Amino acid sequence: MFAEIAVIVLALLWAGSVAMFLSYTRKQKTQELQRAELDARRDLRIRELAKRIDDYQQGTVRMGDAIHELRAVVAPLPDKLLQLEQRDPESLSFAQAAKLVGMGASIDELTQACGLTQAEAELMKKLHRS
Repeated sequence: MFAEIAVIVLALLWAGSVAMFLSYTRKQKTQELQRAELDARRDLRIRELAKRIDDYQQGTVRMGDAIHELRAVVAPLPDKLLQLEQRDPESLSFAQAAKLVGMGASIDELTQACGLTQAEAELMKKLHRS
C-alpha cells in the first residue's frame, strides 16, 4: 500500500514537473517572440532615424554649397559699390545717399537730392534699411 501511494505521489510530482516545464517553455517562446518583435521595431526605427540623419546631412551640405555661392556673389559687392560711389564726382556719393536713407529719406528725395535713378534709389533704400 505504501509503495502504491509513493508511486502515485511520484507520478503526480512528475506530471506537475512536466506541466511546469511546458508552461515555462511556452512563456519563454512568447517572450522570445515579443523580444523579436521589439527588436524588429527598434531596427526599423533606427533605419528611419539614419535616413533622417542622412537627409539632414545632405540638406546641410546643400546649404553650405549655397552659402559658398552667395559668398562668391556678395564678395565683390563692396568694390562695386565703391566704384559706383566714385563714378560721378558731380553728384552726391552713394555714401551720402545711404546717410539720407538712414535719416528716413524717401526714394523721390534720393533721386532729387543725389541724382540717382529710380532703380538706384530703390536699391539704396533696400540696402541701407535699418
